[in-house]
Amino acid sequence: MANIHTPIPNLKLNDGNSIPMIGFGTGTAWYKSGDESKIDQVCIDSAVSAQKLGYYHLDGAEVYKTETELGTAIKEAKIPREKLYVTTKVISNISDIPGALATSLKKLQLSYVDLYLIHAPFFSDSKADHQHKWKQMEDLKEQGLTKSIGVSNYFTEHLDFIFETCKIPPAINQIEFHPYLQRTELIKYHKAKGIATEAYGPLTPVTKGGPGPVDDILASLARKYGVNPGEILLRWCIDQDIVPITTSGKEQRLSDYLRAMTFKLNPKEIQQINEAGSQKHFRGFWNHKLAAEDHR
Repeated sequence: MANIHTPIPNLKLNDGNSIPMIGFGTGTAWYKSGDESKIDQVCIDSAVSAQKLGYYHLDGAEVYKTETELGTAIKEAKIPREKLYVTTKVISNISDIPGALATSLKKLQLSYVDLYLIHAPFFSDSKADHQHKWKQMEDLKEQGLTKSIGVSNYFTEHLDFIFETCKIPPAINQIEFHPYLQRTELIKYHKAKGIATEAYGPLTPVTKGGPGPVDDILASLARKYGVNPGEILLRWCIDQDIVPITTSGKEQRLSDYLRAMTFKLNPKEIQQINEAGSQKHFRGFWNHKLAAEDHR
């Protein structure tokens, strides 16, 4: 197994906090469709392994139904709390955001999270509803129950709602992002507003979006840097100041992903991936809410 000791860089957020530039996710592979009370020991073991490899950025959500597993893994790994960066998200209990966070903290066995996100904007089309929910998020930050607040899966119109009345702007928007879904206009908006971008599904071109036009360039760059195509995709995010969230149940694969910290892509290589990726449109998530031709 690769023994990677290269430090994971941090990205400074608009509220002064910093976030590690790669995260271990407890969704997708670990998402429970059934009974939340049935503990997934493999998820716990993988989250412990991830922390021991140096993944101190841990990404969860109430809807994944794995917060209890993540909390157990944090306790078992015994990494000092101040070294960890823990995220969770609210959507199932959006009607009571303070209560939702209280429940999440209990499951996580924590007194605060580092980042709390509204998981998706689809709970309402009402500007007033979005503004009211954001005010509740601001209150939680001011109470010290979360260090940073943000959103996930938001489009510019939803962010505009928030910016009309917010005292504290969103620190992050976590979105599906990869070469086949580059979200160019949304990323420009984020930069203009000082919002950091987190990418979920960053490996989609090699996990479920293939075969496709980026395959050859990824293979070529993987040979050049002595890594796998997946690590090229992670680095492609990092070199654009975008924080990728990934996961695996295989310790070897998690270890390999850290090789993304050992090299940098040059601007020409990033552009080659961008150009090849723009030849195909593929969305891996939220297809039940968004039209196939929706490129936002």
